[in-house]
Amino acid sequence: MDDPAQALKRQVGAEAARLVEDGMVVGLGTGSTAECVIDSLGERVREGLRFVGIPTSKRSEAQARALGIAIAGFADHAEIDLTIDGADEIERGTLNLVKGLGGALLREKIVAASSKRMVVVADHSKLVDRLGTHAPVPVEVSSFGWESVARQLGLLGARPTPRRDRGGTLFVTDGGNMILDCAFAPLDDPADTEAAIRAIVGVLECGLFINRAVLALVASADGVQRLERE
Repeated sequence: MDDPAQALKRQVGAEAARLVEDGMVVGLGTGSTAECVIDSLGERVREGLRFVGIPTSKRSEAQARALGIAIAGFADHAEIDLTIDGADEIERGTLNLVKGLGGALLREKIVAASSKRMVVVADHSKLVDRLGTHAPVPVEVSSFGWESVARQLGLLGARPTPRRDRGGTLFVTDGGNMILDCAFAPLDDPADTEAAIRAIVGVLECGLFINRAVLALVASADGVQRLERE
């Protein structure tokens, strides 16, 4: 039996999967809520839905293939019709996001930037008034010189911590990079912070997703709430 949090993720995953239509190119997100979306899409494929997915991680690709979802890449499709992905924080009103605790933020942002429409799915605990309230901002960096990058992130007010796996070794992304999890005070201007982080040589991408999502589906005990970007 699902725990309450997992039940909410499955609820919002099923709701998001209903947004996919025949013939679409769909960005498939990464993380526990995105996994529920992919599960629901697999059910729809068994019912006859036909679309192609561009996954944001090896994990999401393996899950989708196992469910019979057709997989494609950017060599086949220059543009994505719809991306559905989770988030670690969602800022009320703007729908600006913190993403990347699942370890796929570079690929997630490439997919989001190539999408006509991005929908984010989450439970109500991810809603915040200001980004940085609960979640650190993940920053994907080159493994060469990461110590220098960490010092420069510190000058921006961050407290960077190299991410490690369960065994205690440094976490490595699908692209062979490192992630620095950067704790900030709640951000007054996340767009400026994103620009400042990305200006550091050695940073490949950061987990601030500004003006990407147009719709958030947020699950709570009262059902699924639809929040549009103001």
